Amino acid sequence: MTADVRLVLGNQLTLRNPALPVAGAGGATVLMIEAPGESTHVWSHKARIAVFLAAMRHFHRLLAGEGLLVEYVRLDDDDAPEFQVRLENALRRLGARTLTVAEPGDHRVAEHIRAACERLRVLLRVQPDTHFIVSTEEFRAWAGGRATLRMEHFYRYVRRRTGILMNGSEPEGGVWNLDGENRRGFGRQGPGLVPAPPSFVPDALTAEVLDLVSQRFADHPGDLATFGWPVTREQALVALKSFVDDRLAGFGPFQDAMWSRQPHLWHSLLSCALNLELLDPREVIDAALEAYRRHRLPLASVEGFVRQILGWREFVRGVYWLDMPGLARANHYGHDRPLPGWFWTGHTGMNCLREAIGQTLSLGYAHHIQRLMVIGNFALLAGLRPQEVSDWFLAVYVDAVEWVELPNTAGMALYANGGRFTSKPYVASGAYIQRMSDYCGGCRYDPASRSGAQACPVTLLYWAFIDRHESSLSSNPRTTLMARGVARLGSGERRTLRQEAQRVLATMETL
Repeated sequence: MTADVRLVLGNQLTLRNPALPVAGAGGATVLMIEAPGESTHVWSHKARIAVFLAAMRHFHRLLAGEGLLVEYVRLDDDDAPEFQVRLENALRRLGARTLTVAEPGDHRVAEHIRAACERLRVLLRVQPDTHFIVSTEEFRAWAGGRATLRMEHFYRYVRRRTGILMNGSEPEGGVWNLDGENRRGFGRQGPGLVPAPPSFVPDALTAEVLDLVSQRFADHPGDLATFGWPVTREQALVALKSFVDDRLAGFGPFQDAMWSRQPHLWHSLLSCALNLELLDPREVIDAALEAYRRHRLPLASVEGFVRQILGWREFVRGVYWLDMPGLARANHYGHDRPLPGWFWTGHTGMNCLREAIGQTLSLGYAHHIQRLMVIGNFALLAGLRPQEVSDWFLAVYVDAVEWVELPNTAGMALYANGGRFTSKPYVASGAYIQRMSDYCGGCRYDPASRSGAQACPVTLLYWAFIDRHESSLSSNPRTTLMARGVARLGSGERRTLRQEAQRVLATMETL
């Protein structure tokens, strides 16, 4: 029996977790809980479930080796599937009077913890999650009373505060943002030979988890045949070194490019390890900066990567806690169409979506442009219900924790919060996908057509979206050209456009 319980959540797997007691100190019990309900409240991909369980079990073994007393609740150790019920049962069993936890990464989980402690009259102590460079309090102070937030402004603030990629008061290279150099496609020649990221052969503990997930969650999407994600800190450090040594130099120019049967390209694949806290963002940035200085890597690649970690990742976490729970309910355009069934199969004639969704369902992974400008773009243009789309994104990606997934999906991809932190809806026609990938070459639809049997649904729905929102888009400097494009169409063309869009939306399941 112990009065002092320290809760470690499945995405807080670091010895620097502020909730952990000092090694060897008596009287405190570390509590870790596997709960089936966390895998079924969204229909989670098998690889996502396996990543969390394998990483948790390895961390449990690490804590025991550090001399800490750990109460570890496994999937079958409690009849209740819900996390909150399992937490209450464990707190009763341990005779808890206080519960200490680092800030959760999920508003729903935070509410479950609060409710459990209130119900049992246990004192709850929530510690700032020091894994992040910017605390929720600092972000709130930076945001102030702004009605709109912009990552670029936040990014410059954090670079000045930390001195990262700064020469005194000026940014490295004299400019803050090298995005203009980082939007290249591969052209017809394709990406060429790209160094493969490491894949980690499952050890006995991970293999046990893979067998468990395959049996317990057999009806869930995905498979585990190629599972090779890092689930320990040692593996995560190998993955970090591999990226910095082999792929960071090529990351910048081609970070937005896509290519069939090339799921990884120059991307880091570190978000999963970062979001489990197996890696610290500071050491990831430091590794990139050291390689930049030692090997004279292109600044555009290094700055582009640092911006994702120091800028976007920290920014969306701040936005999440600032705007929840309203962000989860946001639906600026009132979109209410259900998710097509092929989101769970990848069986669609639209090759871009077949590639991006098929890869996702197979690996539990797609890079940011596949998520934003292929899957998210279609979801916005087709008027899919934001909550269903967000649940799908949370379910299918191995790196999905709600603090990062929800702002990216609802806020950026779907514009559901009406531009709270984005300056425009991120919409594009099939021409963009054709420019940034080889997807259109293997498609039955024509990306240049917006009417007729061969019309690309993405292109058609893009023009219908611009037609529908012409007024608001014309008043936004970043979308004025879009609005001018649709304004040049005659009334007959616009009428045909609307009719064609309705036809496509009515037959969406068969696209």
